[in-house]
Amino acid sequence: MHRRKIPVSGELLPVVGLGTWRTFDVGARPEDRAPLAEVLRLLFSANASVIDSSPMYGAAEGVVGDLLATAGTRDKAFIATKVWTSGRDSGIAQMQASMRLLRTDRIDLMQIHNLVDWRSHLPTLRSWKAEGRIRYLGITHYTPSAHDELERVMRAEKWDFVQLNYALDDRAVEQRLLPLAAERGIAVIVNQPFGGGGLLRKLSSRKLPGWAAEIGVTSWAQLLLKFVLANPAVTCVIPGTGKPEHMKDNLQAGFGTYPDAALLKRMVAEIAI
Repeated sequence: MHRRKIPVSGELLPVVGLGTWRTFDVGARPEDRAPLAEVLRLLFSANASVIDSSPMYGAAEGVVGDLLATAGTRDKAFIATKVWTSGRDSGIAQMQASMRLLRTDRIDLMQIHNLVDWRSHLPTLRSWKAEGRIRYLGITHYTPSAHDELERVMRAEKWDFVQLNYALDDRAVEQRLLPLAAERGIAVIVNQPFGGGGLLRKLSSRKLPGWAAEIGVTSWAQLLLKFVLANPAVTCVIPGTGKPEHMKDNLQAGFGTYPDAALLKRMVAEIAI
């Protein structure tokens, strides 16, 4: 799988990862967890590693932690989670709980979810990074209405990562946020690459265009992911799934070639809805 540099460190990160919102919010029944264990096995078999979660995602952190512990694959994972609360002490308590649920004493990336009380949490994140409790720190959001605030925060402080929404039908970040991330040396994780799922559902009844073969694409999901990854400012994309067949398909976007400028223009003209 292709890898891209995290600017602050030079570490190479696989370009396709996994989001866990809703899909990993399951109980303890073996029949519910078995497909998720297979999703993680497929992720690692493709030499991918990024798993993104949050306390906001119900049981997801605990499920990820349990599955990694059972399989003995914590060392293969790049675990990203979030702090999503107000107040310094509440943030510390929540992050400690995340570590317990994820069964790890070090989080690869701790993000301030949706910028909630970011000024209170940033000193803690910096301290924890210096102590080795987290490796990277970042911020997230998922709606275009928050982009102005996200831009201000990206300019105000030094961040290792920013996570934001970007898709073929949701391209606002191309104007300011992606260039700003590249300028300031901030790695970019993309959420909602299928337009929150809506775009992929709309396209499912359409025939894949013949030119998709030029970039080795065999599904709409791969095409949408390759559109996102064609932007060099993007470090990693994290489509969410709990289905092994979808994970296997998504991972293929991490291989082969990406659309050039001419093909990107054609994709927008012919596909964006």
